[in-house]
Amino acid sequence: MNTVLRRHRGMSLVELLVALSLGALLMLAASSVLLAASGSYGDQSASARLDDNGRYALDTIARAVRQTAYVNWDSSAAPVAHAAHDSANIAGLDARSLGKNSEGISGALPGALYGSDVLALRYYGAGKEEGGDGSVLNCAGFGVGAAQTQAQRGWSIFYVAQGADGEGELRCKYRGANGWGADAIIRGVDGFQVLYGLDTDMPPDGVANRYVNASALDAFDAALVLVGADAAARQRDLYRRTHWKRVAGVRVALLLHGEAGQADKMAELGPAQFDLFGKTYAEAHGAGDTGVRIARTALPAATRSRLRQLVQTSIVLRNGPV
Repeated sequence: MNTVLRRHRGMSLVELLVALSLGALLMLAASSVLLAASGSYGDQSASARLDDNGRYALDTIARAVRQTAYVNWDSSAAPVAHAAHDSANIAGLDARSLGKNSEGISGALPGALYGSDVLALRYYGAGKEEGGDGSVLNCAGFGVGAAQTQAQRGWSIFYVAQGADGEGELRCKYRGANGWGADAIIRGVDGFQVLYGLDTDMPPDGVANRYVNASALDAFDAALVLVGADAAARQRDLYRRTHWKRVAGVRVALLLHGEAGQADKMAELGPAQFDLFGKTYAEAHGAGDTGVRIARTALPAATRSRLRQLVQTSIVLRNGPV
């Protein structure tokens, strides 16, 4: 009997419970490591996408700014001559958005997302036909042919609008063969701000002495005492003397947020506000320049804890106003 019992002896209930407990602990530890690795990978991927979006947006804006006032002097045909009374090749609006199919920056819309600005750039293009020779592209990547008059200059306009799902988008507005259109460059935009480097030297030396917003430049123009026998003559005088033709550089800033599901684990310890041009500028001009400071509490609750990134750049204009 003892021999038979020894042959059929197995695990006791206590041993079985201990083995199950140890196995559960090992599985729990392995699951924790897997979840941590997966979360870390997701955070890194979200951060990388934010970096890519910011870099792409800044590169697109910088390329458009550098070709502002471009004229193809190497063309076999004589380029359109700049006239002193032509309008400036750069323009902007503070705390405004735009309609997709409206003419240029006319008909600007109030209530821009967190006070986002509008940046408009013009240039003369290159090559024949509507699309040109492909050497000069607008912000949407379409070719722009050489202008025959100053009114036919190409456009690259940047502004922020909300998509159908409520996500903020940095959009490029342009004039195509069939009229005006606008395409989204990147999504997940909380704010877009622009400052203009004003050359205050007399005569101008092409170097920015101070940076101001679009409203300040318009105020400087409004203070000019214009001369002319009629409204058209005074308009030409304004174009000759406008401070927009003294802009020597542009500074832009974008506040971006990540995708849904990728929460910022440091949200509670992170900044309570985002100063797009730095704390000093926000404290000095925040009251008169809407959108340069965005409080975290002002953001939608659904996106408040997402990863966020602030990107900035300064671009020098290559081409003079005349």
